[in-house]
Amino acid sequence: MELIRPLKDEMLAKLARLVKHDSHQGEALEGKPFGEGPAAALAEALEIGREMGFRTVNLDNYCGYIETGAGSDIIGIAAHLDIVPAGEGWETDPFTLTEKDGWVYGRGVSDDKGAVIAALYAMKLLRESGVSLDKRIRLILGCNEESGSLCMKHYNEVEEPLTSGFTPDGNFPGIHGEKGMCAMVLRCSSSKIVSIEGGFVSNAVCNHCVTKLEAESVSPDKLRHALSRTPLTSYSVTEEDNLIVIDAVGTAAHASTPLLGVNAAAYTLSALKEAGFKDDFVDFYLDRIGLACDGAGLGLKISDKYGDLTLNNGIVRMENGVITCTIDIRFPVTYTCEQIKELAAPYLNSDKGTVEILRLNEPLFYPPESPLVRGLYNAYVEVTGDSSIKPMVIGGGTYAKSLPGIIAFGCEFPDADNHIHDANEKLDIEELLEQTAIYTQAILNLMQN
Repeated sequence: MELIRPLKDEMLAKLARLVKHDSHQGEALEGKPFGEGPAAALAEALEIGREMGFRTVNLDNYCGYIETGAGSDIIGIAAHLDIVPAGEGWETDPFTLTEKDGWVYGRGVSDDKGAVIAALYAMKLLRESGVSLDKRIRLILGCNEESGSLCMKHYNEVEEPLTSGFTPDGNFPGIHGEKGMCAMVLRCSSSKIVSIEGGFVSNAVCNHCVTKLEAESVSPDKLRHALSRTPLTSYSVTEEDNLIVIDAVGTAAHASTPLLGVNAAAYTLSALKEAGFKDDFVDFYLDRIGLACDGAGLGLKISDKYGDLTLNNGIVRMENGVITCTIDIRFPVTYTCEQIKELAAPYLNSDKGTVEILRLNEPLFYPPESPLVRGLYNAYVEVTGDSSIKPMVIGGGTYAKSLPGIIAFGCEFPDADNHIHDANEKLDIEELLEQTAIYTQAILNLMQN
């Protein structure tokens, strides 16, 4: 840390140069597949790399890399420069790095531009340390992580593979497994519901749902009583134009952790059934999706020692008399896509509706004792002295699923809340310096593997 602390001001100055670019995905342009913002951020990052004396390559504005060292082996660090839109509620300009009380604020400081700077300075420290760099160290700069990771697909098409490495876009002390993913859609064309609309994306818990029914189809008083027994944040039952209108508000959460949310559609439908509303769609939804988020209704209540399967319903829509519901499943790392298909097969078709499997993606898993996981974890322990927390398995996905030989490692510390994807995204400056120390040691450990 004594070598890193004097570099703080120049690190923050370079982070400010990245944060100034609104690099969320825009309209594709000739030579700029993800729009102006990501291309500008990539150009800025590569210029910073050149200024620091590193080799740089732009891969058609899909991504680029900054490199040092020599040899056939490549230790890769896959970070991303694209961001989610700034949104509302900021107390500072999201595109001006603002320092206050030991923190810096700005969109992307934690996800993932701060990690770019930490990794870049880890490379600088190693180059200047006199250590023999007989492997190449390559900082890959993606421009499409938030919207599909097509940047890494392009990288794999035009560049040589990595030997090992990490993506600084997860949590310390490391993520050695990422659950498999399964996308499904439930459909039903047999319902007395007049209209239903809930949710905004498939990978978040449906947190708002508006449902309309014929006025005589259920008792409003019984419905209010049933809704009062739910964990909904708020609800209303009103009558207008011979319709009953249910407006339910739940709690959003990421699809990988649906138990942290409250599904407004699910609790609306559960309350309708409790109030005596008899309906094929309501029955089919509660049978197949339900309230538990465990996949039991699709024959998928499974787990392994690394975690349980989770199921999330994100969107509910009615169009032309057909109700569709998205289903986002994250399944345990020791299961395969083929096993998921076999387990779910008996539950996909019914006289009340259908469930269709749209996509399946295999899990990512490295044993905790593997050289890659051990080398990275040891770097974390050596720098922080913290051996109480072990590498973990998550339900989300990172670049590790796109690039062989890497896992997610940092940049967020245990119990940190940096408001990633939220207003007032922030980064503890001391943690930025500590990240740099950890990544320096991590690269050293991987070079010795």
